[in-house]
Amino acid sequence: MNTLSAARVRSLALAAGFELVGFARAEPLPPRILLDWLEAGMAADMDWMAERAAERLDPRQLLPGAETVVALACNYHVEAPWAERSPLAAYARGRDYHATLLDRLRALRRTLREAYPGVADFGSVDHAPLMEKVWAARAGLGYVARNGCLVTPQYGSWVLLAAMVLDRAVDAEAYAEGPAEDRCGGCRLCVDACPTAALDGLGGVDARACLSYQTIENAEAVPLGLRAALEGTVFGCDICQSVCPLNQAPVPTANARFLPRPVARLDARALAALTRAQYEALVPGTALARAGFDGLRRNAAYALGAARDAGARAVLEALCTDRSPLVEEAARWALGRLVR
Repeated sequence: MNTLSAARVRSLALAAGFELVGFARAEPLPPRILLDWLEAGMAADMDWMAERAAERLDPRQLLPGAETVVALACNYHVEAPWAERSPLAAYARGRDYHATLLDRLRALRRTLREAYPGVADFGSVDHAPLMEKVWAARAGLGYVARNGCLVTPQYGSWVLLAAMVLDRAVDAEAYAEGPAEDRCGGCRLCVDACPTAALDGLGGVDARACLSYQTIENAEAVPLGLRAALEGTVFGCDICQSVCPLNQAPVPTANARFLPRPVARLDARALAALTRAQYEALVPGTALARAGFDGLRRNAAYALGAARDAGARAVLEALCTDRSPLVEEAARWALGRLVR
């Protein structure tokens, strides 16, 4: 097969809207980087992580004849005076990043096939058994820091990732020799700041304790021992990123798709009080849809209880008669924490 020009592929990726591009050989990954985490139970109930482990570890099972993994990243940081008070993780305030990055992958696929007829590819934006973060590190875009996030020299960890597997090689000198330099040193600010001790300090994240997992993936009641940590947190969690010294000089994105939508300006009280009609007007098209109507209100009730927000009493009392048992239980727990 003909070798592709790495410079041409990079140019096409940048034109498609990606800001960082790197290349890694499509070789099998060391099994322990995934299996140790799974065997320790850190995936919580995300059984799908184990069900396709073999494919996650070998891109050749996703694309026969795979030669190259193109790692891709976009900066999503938005500066806003109210942002620090938002109970939503920064990445979830604008258009759903899956849609945005998938659009860019499709654009890259189209121009790549025009430039190189016959090339085959497999792309993913956090929706297929392809470990984008691992490949981003192997392609030299950054390194996996103590908080489990990919930290890049250009944008810190305020990046969203995609990857594309190709059945062609690129210029040999374009392949990265490994991750970027680890700049964590002896810093443990993220580990110490995590309110639920979800970080192992080695780049591993225990989903069972992670507030992002609990507010997004967990469809059941959040464990009692974790609820008090949800003050100021309704969807996702940025604590370990916000305290990182490598994130203190962020570069604002110029891409309009990452700009906050109106729902991002709502506080926990307003999110708890959302009506179905308001939810349908504000949430579809954002990552918040992942939690669903009941999940989002459940999370907001937890956040109000964790904050002991006495001003939320009326909202919580109304939710105590909600048709969702999940929301009702969360509201009753929150009411029990309010100081009269």
